[in-house]
Amino acid sequence: MLNEAGIYDYAVKALGRHMRTEVELRRLMKTRVEPSERGEAVIAAVLLRLKEQGYLNDAAYAETYARLRQENEKLGVRRVRQDLQQKGVAKDLIAETLESRYGQTNEEALAREHLERKRIRKPENPKVTARVMRRLVAAGFSTGVIYKILRQWDVPDDALAALENLEEKRDHE
Repeated sequence: MLNEAGIYDYAVKALGRHMRTEVELRRLMKTRVEPSERGEAVIAAVLLRLKEQGYLNDAAYAETYARLRQENEKLGVRRVRQDLQQKGVAKDLIAETLESRYGQTNEEALAREHLERKRIRKPENPKVTARVMRRLVAAGFSTGVIYKILRQWDVPDDALAALENLEEKRDHE
């Protein structure tokens, strides 16, 4: 088990490998301290020190994460929100970040960029249509935008109806 100086060094090295949220870093440090109030106090002291020094900042993390996912991976707002929640970023911080990052974004254009980036072509049959739909849902795009794109691709209405059933099942899970 490490003391405060050892935990601080460990945390700085962990942050040096890649950005992390406070929750992620706390989880990593918990494995390196004794499971007691003393261990929790060491973690709290190290987190405070890292914040004061500017090494740990969930707001900066959320902004950078959202920017990279939007610009590079062309992901939709739902996916980025879900990812940030899993990483332990506060809900109000997520909402604020996503509003500033995605507020003026054309979701349909972003979805089309995502399709292009992933080299996804116009579906030729219902099975491929369902696959395209699932990929776009997983990438965080709304069903309204997905249906709009599929309709512009002249996907038959019976294939879209089958997809609506698939979407209803997903909503109930």
